[in-house]
Amino acid sequence: MSEEFHDTPQSDGEGEGHDFNPPPPPPQAGRNPFALVVVAVVAAAMLYFGFHMARRSGNALPSVLGYRSPAPDFTLESLDGHSVRLSDLRGKAVLLNFWATWCTPCKVEMPWFVELQNQYGAQGLQIVGVAMDDSGKDDIAKFAKDMGVNYPVLLGKEAVGDAYGGVPALPETFFIGRDGKIVDKIIGLKGRGEIEESIRKALNTQAGSNPSTASAQPQN
Repeated sequence: MSEEFHDTPQSDGEGEGHDFNPPPPPPQAGRNPFALVVVAVVAAAMLYFGFHMARRSGNALPSVLGYRSPAPDFTLESLDGHSVRLSDLRGKAVLLNFWATWCTPCKVEMPWFVELQNQYGAQGLQIVGVAMDDSGKDDIAKFAKDMGVNYPVLLGKEAVGDAYGGVPALPETFFIGRDGKIVDKIIGLKGRGEIEESIRKALNTQAGSNPSTASAQPQN
């Protein structure tokens, strides 16, 4: 008769065999509550950023604004409380400058704009500044006064920025001919000579008769 062998541990020197029961697994360490908070904050930030960018993309002008594109029309409030409509400036060469009070390069070029408005205003140049930051009206007005601004400053809205391509960087300047069409664009800070050259391009255009103009009227 064959003898069966079982791997049975001996207990306290006694010869009786017992079924082997493995020890229970060690308890899992509890999750770090701080790590959970961090993950939740990061996820919320990603959702907010994605929603914000999707909303901006949806409002943006579908076509790219390029040379001889009609400048999107808009109406914005100026610092003195008047409504300014871009198309009312038809017949003038317009330098449309998007800026902000926190923008350091904007502070460099604004004195140039003051001088250029004085130099070319009689020839039909109208510089228009659009403030695209969250500062209050009084803060923007004080900033403009301290900079000696001698041209209209308008309170920007997101719909207008979207119509001009989202304004990915500040400053951003569009040069609009007398016919309401864009003749040049500068993103970021460039030299005064380059700005002046673009102003001459706008001044050298002829006023057109009611060109088709995209609308960028902000929603109230």
